[in-house]
Amino acid sequence: MSNTIDRRQFLRSSAMAAAIAAVHQRAFGSASALPQPKMTGIVWNKAPCRFCGTGCHVKVGVEAGKIVAIAGDEKAEVNKGLLCVKGYHVGGILYGEDRLTQPLIRRDGKLVPISWDSAITVIAERIAKNPKGFAFYGSGQWTVAEGYVAQKLMKGGLSNNHIEPNARLCMASAVTGFISTYGVDEPAGCYDDLDACDVVITWGNNPAEMHPVLFSRLIDRRSKGEKLQLIDLGTRRTRTTEHADHYIQFNPQSDLAIANCIAQQLIANDTYDKRFVEKFCAFRADPDPASLFGGPISFDDYKKSVAEYTPEYTAKISGVPVAQLKMLGKLFGTRGVKITSLWCMGMNQHTRGTAINRLVHGIHLLSGHWGTPGDAPTSLTGQPSACGTAREVGTLCHALPGGRIVAEKPHRRFCENHWNLPVGRINPKPGYHTITMWDKFCTPTAEGGDIDTLFVQVTNPGQSLPNLHKLYKAKEGLDDKFLVVSEIYPTATTELADLVLPASLWVEKNGIFGNSERRTQQWFKMVEPPGDARDDAWMTIAIARKLYDMGVEGMQDKSGRFLFHLETPDGKPYPVWNWDKYYNDEFNIDRALYEEYRGMTTWKNKDVAPYDELVKSRGLRWPVVQQSDGSWRETRFRFSEFDDPYVEKGKEIQFYHSTSKDDRAQIWFCPYEAPPEMPDETYPFWLCTGRVLEHWHTGTMTMRIPELRDAMPHTYVEMNPKDARELNLANGDIALLKSRRGEIQLPVWFGGRGTPPRGSVFVPFFDETLLINDLTLHDYCPVSKEPDYKKCAISIRKAPPEKAAETTPPPTP
Repeated sequence: MSNTIDRRQFLRSSAMAAAIAAVHQRAFGSASALPQPKMTGIVWNKAPCRFCGTGCHVKVGVEAGKIVAIAGDEKAEVNKGLLCVKGYHVGGILYGEDRLTQPLIRRDGKLVPISWDSAITVIAERIAKNPKGFAFYGSGQWTVAEGYVAQKLMKGGLSNNHIEPNARLCMASAVTGFISTYGVDEPAGCYDDLDACDVVITWGNNPAEMHPVLFSRLIDRRSKGEKLQLIDLGTRRTRTTEHADHYIQFNPQSDLAIANCIAQQLIANDTYDKRFVEKFCAFRADPDPASLFGGPISFDDYKKSVAEYTPEYTAKISGVPVAQLKMLGKLFGTRGVKITSLWCMGMNQHTRGTAINRLVHGIHLLSGHWGTPGDAPTSLTGQPSACGTAREVGTLCHALPGGRIVAEKPHRRFCENHWNLPVGRINPKPGYHTITMWDKFCTPTAEGGDIDTLFVQVTNPGQSLPNLHKLYKAKEGLDDKFLVVSEIYPTATTELADLVLPASLWVEKNGIFGNSERRTQQWFKMVEPPGDARDDAWMTIAIARKLYDMGVEGMQDKSGRFLFHLETPDGKPYPVWNWDKYYNDEFNIDRALYEEYRGMTTWKNKDVAPYDELVKSRGLRWPVVQQSDGSWRETRFRFSEFDDPYVEKGKEIQFYHSTSKDDRAQIWFCPYEAPPEMPDETYPFWLCTGRVLEHWHTGTMTMRIPELRDAMPHTYVEMNPKDARELNLANGDIALLKSRRGEIQLPVWFGGRGTPPRGSVFVPFFDETLLINDLTLHDYCPVSKEPDYKKCAISIRKAPPEKAAETTPPPTP
């Protein structure tokens, strides 16, 4: 690639970003998005971006009660004043014409207005009637307080563990990979590694489009003349590939074999880091069936297990040339070179997602490319608080706050004590994970479908779940099932909802997120929500209070007080369930809930910063520890003595939550396994799904921003041009895609942003009018329970003329 492009040029040239200035003028009345506009009468405040897990900080300009300007925050270490094309338009997400503004209940097939009190009563009565049949489904878009109150209501109040975030669908395999390797979740390194590494390896992800601000750091370094090698491992060529020194194309699922091949070469060539391994590592393997912690093995056992994964053997499985496999082996065996691995959904949404996460951690440990700036295996997340809320608050069916789990008695007792609950209130049995939860909800009660009421907040499962016919659309016609959806706009999920609640969005409320590098970020409410829209946290508390008034026992603590009993600084109980008093200059409910939660974070050394410190900062990376002078210090590099305050003096590296109880990380052997579904004569193509630059997840917010919607108005099927020609498909023709689960018609696009290999296609999932998840399968990793959106088998042919006429044309390349 040319070394003349710099970071700002990269961001401007990504897809439609060259038009940022004109677009910004249309949206906010300013011709420049990069510097802070000099506008009179505008009040500026800080907030993390509402979209992905990068955690960029934006400056939000408000005038006359409305957001009128957005700028990158120069004080933020994450993005250093820059934003991606979505970030520059984030203010527009509040102002779609079809914003939901009042509660709606379905009567005679139509959604009609209902009062808030009546809506809360309807939910509470259904829960009280069958508390075990109630489930709560949120996401990594929950703020910390929103996830915390949902967690406390379910596990602390109802003794019900049927709570899940949609983060189960995107980062659960990263969680199980971290825990089974280090004994604790989340990356040890941080974004600073991108500034210090010599080599970046992207494992099946496309950060040039999906995490462009982070990718721009690499572009910026090259523009300054720094030597930085980029290796892109993938199943299709992308915008990231255009900047790569090496593109390594592999067959779907064979990343498992590639990682084992690197380990095999490190041992066979005697280039693994003996000192690091002997001092800091142990070895482990999966039993049958697979489990989170597996069983210990010796180094000799490990050596024998990886021995068959020679470059020659692995080339047959992966399709990767022997020379490229040897290049990877040599690279990891080279001392003095700093290697950072990055991954996201390509490794996580995988029927052996836990295994490939373990293996990538393992080759970094085995080679000693670990624990110093620039040497790091780092997962990236797709949602703004998948880490801070889903993972740290623990809003998963098996988890409790601060890294605890419901199955462990001491963990339950700690939470019961912290919440002032009677002993035994928390149920020790994990609830249903996401796939099972929705399967149970969409199964008739008489056939074992024991979830009858499901409350959805801050997510759109009617579009994002896999195999939608089975896991979502089957709800239709089940009269005893009741779906409650808190939303900002009509979505695929509200189409089948029985009760719709209008929600506050982003800076219409106070909030805290936690990003991909353990950075906790706070913001204040800046504008009022439209109509009668209200905060998700308030909804949960109001439901709990209605249950309390109905005499439901679990809504009291052991002192007889309301489950969400909060007191003002002068010791007076505060009516947190009263919307008219929810925002009060004298009492910050978000702060009170966060500080209550903060006391639960220290057990696994996830010490989050005090609320007041977050107010003063652009986020702090935990563990955040108070110094002798009273100041608070964040941690960039965990487990390394030079930076982590919890590493004992003289230890150098200490994995203090080691699953082997000896301060060692685990190097796993996990074998290659074929995918559960592969192309055959009937379904000869691979299907991979994912995102595009302009849209975020299901497009609920970004499709309401005219500039982003116009730039990418609908989805498409990206094909290899040779495959398209063989099927008599030209650019713009309509193709019929079929899997064993469903079918869809999509416009064909080739010669655009990406190119899949022959026999493979790619389809983005942002378009609610063209639901590609009608085709995807719901098979999942046996450990993480995360489904595989990246590979299933489909057929493709030209759509019949009468059907093709009904489908929208493709975007212009």
